[in-house]
Amino acid sequence: MLDIGVTKLAIIGGIALVVIGPERLPGLARTIGTMLGRAQRYVADVKAEVGRSMELDELKKMKDTMESAVRDVEQSVQTSAADFEKSWDSASQGLSSTDSNALYAPPPPQYRHPKKHWRVKQGATPQWFKARTGMRTRALSGAARVARFRPKKMG
Repeated sequence: MLDIGVTKLAIIGGIALVVIGPERLPGLARTIGTMLGRAQRYVADVKAEVGRSMELDELKKMKDTMESAVRDVEQSVQTSAADFEKSWDSASQGLSSTDSNALYAPPPPQYRHPKKHWRVKQGATPQWFKARTGMRTRALSGAARVARFRPKKMG
């Protein structure tokens, strides 16, 4: 780059002051500043555009490699499926219809809803835990609850 120090800038400023004059120097400095800012923005925009185009090229290359890998996997799956079908057909040709039923496992048992024992499953909290935490251990009827919490008579 240019190697401009403070002394060189002072000399250039002195010459510009003599040549241009003190009246037009601030306007010229302002114009030069705006032109330099525009040039820097333009260079930054060009750099960003080049970077985006390079990233786009890289993404296209990556997309092509992924598509080729997917095609290779798909072809290998198709060939292995065809080989499996051939081996399955050759293995199942010797079996009769009654023998082929013996290969299958029996169906799993049917689901039964626990209709009558839902209270047992709901009350699976141990008694020692209920006693320690202060939970109810027995259900009270409505009358027993009223009698329990009825205020005592004073007298």
